[in-house]
Amino acid sequence: MFYAVPTLIAAVVIAMAVKVVKRSLELGRAWSSGLTAEARCLRTYTTTSGGGHNDHVTTTLHHVYEFTPSGGRAVRFEEENGPATTVEGDFVTVHYTADRPEKATAHAPSPVKSAASTIGLLCFFGVMLAFCVFFMVTANDMFGSDLP
Repeated sequence: MFYAVPTLIAAVVIAMAVKVVKRSLELGRAWSSGLTAEARCLRTYTTTSGGGHNDHVTTTLHHVYEFTPSGGRAVRFEEENGPATTVEGDFVTVHYTADRPEKATAHAPSPVKSAASTIGLLCFFGVMLAFCVFFMVTANDMFGSDLP
């Protein structure tokens, strides 16, 4: 039990770190590709998490966009945390790569902000991972010496 729970937490932390790095790289590629198109916001919706007894609630705004890249076929994608001022029917500029237009973004280019948030999250994940390792080593030292 003293190894299973920290190992599970560490696995989730590593998966989240991989997801954060992948999205950061996707954003960077889309912004640096130089390819843009006009997209229409088809739908907006929110999701909430948390909200238990004395728990804090997090609301995430989602947008669904559709655009036609230079290849000619319509591409639809969903993006989280877009501007609250974008509503259904609005037209926005999206940045995309020619090989993966479904990984487009409607976020305005801000590589410094993106890099800072990625580094901050990776530092947080690193602290969580270090704590899991520390806990397992400490548990091993405390309970491992009791075995015959």
